[in-house]
Amino acid sequence: MTLKSRRALKPARIEIIPMIDTMFFLLVFFMLSSLALTRLNGLPVELPDAKTAPAQSAAPPTLTIDRAGRLFLNRAPLPISGLEAALKRIRGQELLINADARVSHGLVVRCMDAARAAGISRFSIATQEKG
Repeated sequence: MTLKSRRALKPARIEIIPMIDTMFFLLVFFMLSSLALTRLNGLPVELPDAKTAPAQSAAPPTLTIDRAGRLFLNRAPLPISGLEAALKRIRGQELLINADARVSHGLVVRCMDAARAAGISRFSIATQEKG
């Protein structure tokens, strides 16, 4: 004599909560990974404020002038005497001048003049948006 179970089998269910946790983890992972892959050519300096500062789309070659008046082209130190020769290598591109707010106006103008002499006709000065 065989006995049959009186309990009926429950239908199988797909648990969705572990899948949501996994997808959230992947989303956060890729967001943080994409932030780590962004490239900044200039060195961090305190930029002057401007209400009409446009957003920068691509990363053009960056000439950084720090508070002490030292020059850097894409994070590489550069003497003022070799500025024009270094800028001739990036001729035809737009140059981003990333100067500290406390740098003398004369040094920024000398760098702009060297850029024009090197054949760079388009350049911009980095500012930060004033909130």
